[in-house]
Amino acid sequence: MISPISSAPQAPQAQVHAAVQPAAAAQPARAAAPRPAVTDTVQLSNAAKIQQEAIESPVQTAKEAASGDRQAKALLAREAADHASIK
Repeated sequence: MISPISSAPQAPQAQVHAAVQPAAAAQPARAAAPRPAVTDTVQLSNAAKIQQEAIESPVQTAKEAASGDRQAKALLAREAADHASIK
């Protein structure tokens, strides 16, 4: 029959538990710190931008043109020219 070797020195349980306890007490303080919000940026492809411009309302186009948007200004000028040629 095989018996365990008992000649190896063993650390008392109280000392091992005391050594682990301070590290466990420090962890909850770190876990309570707030984390910064994660932000993602989205970039539209040219095709998506063109599609978005095509479906926006004339009111939105006029607002963008009034604020200096070159593409909106060009669209309004093109629509005005098309409308003038129809009459």
